[in-house]
Amino acid sequence: MGNQELEASKGEVTFLSHSLSKGEEAFESCHIKGVIFDCYETLIDIHTEEHSLETYQVLSEWLAYQGVKIKPEKLWETYMFKVRQKMESSREKYPEIKVEEIFAEICRENSVWKIDENSLGVETSRVFRAASIRKLRVFPQSIKLIEHCINLPKCIISNGQRVFSELELRFLGLHDYFDFVIFSSDIGYKKPDLRLFMTALKKMGFEFEPKCVISIGDSNENDLVPAKKLGMRTMHIEEAWKQFGLTE
Repeated sequence: MGNQELEASKGEVTFLSHSLSKGEEAFESCHIKGVIFDCYETLIDIHTEEHSLETYQVLSEWLAYQGVKIKPEKLWETYMFKVRQKMESSREKYPEIKVEEIFAEICRENSVWKIDENSLGVETSRVFRAASIRKLRVFPQSIKLIEHCINLPKCIISNGQRVFSELELRFLGLHDYFDFVIFSSDIGYKKPDLRLFMTALKKMGFEFEPKCVISIGDSNENDLVPAKKLGMRTMHIEEAWKQFGLTE
């Protein structure tokens, strides 16, 4: 990492005041008042295997102790079928589900004693996530990026499931950096739906100043294109790391 230091100047709203070396291009000459971040592959480096039978074997064994009897293969097939069914029955262009509702149904249909299906649906979702995780860590470059715009309003828009994604943000120490987090599972639709960005702009108080907000993410389709349509500024996360000399 170079000796350049990034800081938000006191009393100003310029995004990441940057001491530029000769030949470097400034990051947008106009002021930025707010930042919207994507979550996974932007802030969090993650790898899951939700389609691995091993994941369902672990979940099936755990469910046996909760009063639910279902073989791994059937659990896998039933879960995938119900997810697809929910998606297809939605009227949304970019539909989203709540995994805890899916697992609550599965638990109810396969219970061998009386259960609290809603509570068990939540816990099953978290065990499912834990069983599928192969890598979960924060991108250190993104932590530096967040800290350098610490005085600006910030939020996350995630195509994620609150039931476990919020816990991951808290566990990794990211949650409290942000004013709020919007999870697609809460709303029933996901990015690139423009309404997610419109909601974020409104909650940040910039619905009439979209050009003063920047969206940063790893997906052109989900994070950059919809933001641009609303008049926001955008930057790919890797571009942001390079722009400000942020390296591990």
